[in-house]
Amino acid sequence: MSGARVSTTPWLLAAPGALLFAALVLVPLALTVVLSFHAYDVARGVQDEFTLAHYAAILSDSYFLSIFWRTLRLAALTTLICAVIGAPEAYVLSRMREPWRSIFLLAIIGPLLVSVVVRTFGWSMLLGPTGLVNDTFRGLGIGTVKILYTETAIVIALVHVMLPFMVIPVWTSLQKLDPMVEAAAWTLGASRFTALRRVVLPQVTMGLLSGSLVVFGLSASAFAIPALLGGRRLKMAATLVYDEYMHELNWPLGAAIAMLVLVINLVIMLAYQRVVEARAKRTLG
Repeated sequence: MSGARVSTTPWLLAAPGALLFAALVLVPLALTVVLSFHAYDVARGVQDEFTLAHYAAILSDSYFLSIFWRTLRLAALTTLICAVIGAPEAYVLSRMREPWRSIFLLAIIGPLLVSVVVRTFGWSMLLGPTGLVNDTFRGLGIGTVKILYTETAIVIALVHVMLPFMVIPVWTSLQKLDPMVEAAAWTLGASRFTALRRVVLPQVTMGLLSGSLVVFGLSASAFAIPALLGGRRLKMAATLVYDEYMHELNWPLGAAIAMLVLVINLVIMLAYQRVVEARAKRTLG
């Protein structure tokens, strides 16, 4: 009796979280999959008929494919920039002493307490024709530069929003690294750059992997930033799904687009994870 009670305890403890996850994630996802295979008629709306026409239309239309490509390209670029900026920032943060470490860590995490919509509106005012950035350009004699409603504006805002999600995992990985290992490399004649490349970087590979996966996934599914800084013409996957649901009222097509984006993101992220983990195993043994 005691053994049976012990064996069922973990299941009972996990049941509330599992039920909540199923209700909020799995059930809506399953309903979206089912909806994506329903037919749609402009006059009659969603029809209870099985069809693959929506997936065929998406995969054969250059308009949808170009939006998918833009979404993945901007998400990858955002991830790369966050890694280039976030990894050195995390390294500097790990070498700081109190109280400066806490102050700078608060400066990194602090923006997460502000709504993404509020920060995006701030960037729209900064990057607009009469914003601070163009005022500075005009003061330097460069003239007005069109930044708002371009891919550049979207990437700038995405990097600003996603950077903490790169810094924190890398910083956590660096916390597990003994500083004396890097010092030992210096005493053995390695330069600082060589020590960073051969000693520090392999140790933080998993932190970079975690941060990259989070940043890429959130960037590829971002809605507020592309909607506010990209405008009506520069669409990404999330804004395209929103338009199909709310403007065109073609829910099955919107569901099909959402499912394709989800599958593409999962394939890319899983492939990237396997490549990075394999390289980390070869490097670290």
